[in-house]
Amino acid sequence: MRCLYCHNRDTWDTHGGKEVTVEELVKEAVTYRHFMNASGGGVTASGGEAILQAEFVRDWFRACHEEGIHTCLDTNGFVRRYDPVIDELLDATDLVMLDLKQMDDSVHQNLVGVSNHRTLEFARYLAKRNQKTWIRYVVVPGWSDDDKSAHMLGEFTQNMTNIEKIELLPYHELGKHKWIAMGEEYKLDGVKPPTAEIMDRVKGILESYGHKVIY
Repeated sequence: MRCLYCHNRDTWDTHGGKEVTVEELVKEAVTYRHFMNASGGGVTASGGEAILQAEFVRDWFRACHEEGIHTCLDTNGFVRRYDPVIDELLDATDLVMLDLKQMDDSVHQNLVGVSNHRTLEFARYLAKRNQKTWIRYVVVPGWSDDDKSAHMLGEFTQNMTNIEKIELLPYHELGKHKWIAMGEEYKLDGVKPPTAEIMDRVKGILESYGHKVIY
C-alpha cells in the first residue's frame, strides 16, 4: 500500500534499512523487560509492512515468547497467499492491530493505491481464528470522516467477537516533511486534522454497533 498520509514514507524501500538477526532483536528487547513488565507492554512488528517478512517475524515472535515477552503485529492485512507461515505467525502473535483504511473500495484505491479486498479478507480470517484484534482507523477529513464510511466499518465488524476495540487515529501532518525531503509531492497538503467534533461523531457511530471505541 502507498497511503497518501503515510508518516513513514522513508520505509517504502524494501531494500533499505539494516539487516539484523532474530537473536539480536530479542537481546535488545530483553533489555527493556523492566519497562514492559511495568507497563504491560511488549514488542510490536510494524512497518512498512511486517507481513512482507512473515518468516522472520514469526521466528522473532517465537523467540520473544520464550522470554515471556508479549507480541503484537501491526499490519494492513494485505496478504496475497495464505501459506502455512501466515498461520504460524499468527499463532505466535498475542495481538493483531489491523489498519482498516476505508471500507468504500473506490475511495480506498484513491487513498492507498490498491483495493481493500485483501484487507477485508484478512479481517474475516482473523475473526474465523478468533484472533485477538484491535482495529485502527485513521480519520482523514474529506477521505474517511463521513458517516457512510463509519457505518460501513461498523456493519462489517459488528459480529466479529475477536475485536476488542476500535482505535480512531486523527490524521496529522507529522510525516509531511519526509515526503518533501525525498522530493515527493505530499498530496494531502492543506488537509487539516479532524476536530474533536468530527472524532466524536465517528466514535458515536461506531459505538452504536456495540464496539468499544477510543481515540
